[in-house]
Amino acid sequence: MTAIIYTGPLMTKTAAKHRVIIDTEMCKGCTLCIAYCPKKVLKESEHLNKAGYHYAEPENPDQCTGCLICTLVCPEVVIEVYDE
Repeated sequence: MTAIIYTGPLMTKTAAKHRVIIDTEMCKGCTLCIAYCPKKVLKESEHLNKAGYHYAEPENPDQCTGCLICTLVCPEVVIEVYDE
């Protein structure tokens, strides 16, 4: 088994801002995106969508790093993250 170890500087976005878009009508309120967001950008809405679920919504959008974890854990694939 061969492993490649990268020891150079981390490739991170420092100045970019990100926009989180959630299709609130398709969200089923599982809260996985909320639980796994490392910066706690998302929260559970106090409002219900047409299906009767408390959907996820951005609470601290300026804290988003664009890591895309929320998009990966969402079983309904209703979250999109864009660079601004």
